[in-house]
Amino acid sequence: MGKVFVIGGLFVLAGLCEIGGGYLVWGWLRDNKPILWGLVGGLVLALYGVVAALQPIPEFGRVYAAYGGVFIALAIAWSVLVDGFEPDRYDIIGAALALAGVAVMVFGPRG
Repeated sequence: MGKVFVIGGLFVLAGLCEIGGGYLVWGWLRDNKPILWGLVGGLVLALYGVVAALQPIPEFGRVYAAYGGVFIALAIAWSVLVDGFEPDRYDIIGAALALAGVAVMVFGPRG
């Protein structure tokens, strides 16, 4: 069970780095925030790559494919909490399906 928390925690941390870093770069380029936003955003995006590499899952492709599903759900959550976005039922269903795919990929039995 401990491995589940490590994998989940690293996926969430990687997602926060990617979304947070992207948000800072977005703010700099599209919302006229200071260049420091872009520089910090670039560093946070680089940190995302480091965090993703810490996954105990040995296959690069599986880590990144499964992370994609987590990213979808985190992006919806970020937009709700930070931007006041109101997801509709299709956003929620899509995120749930993506997370179900993550569970199959990461925790499915392998022979």
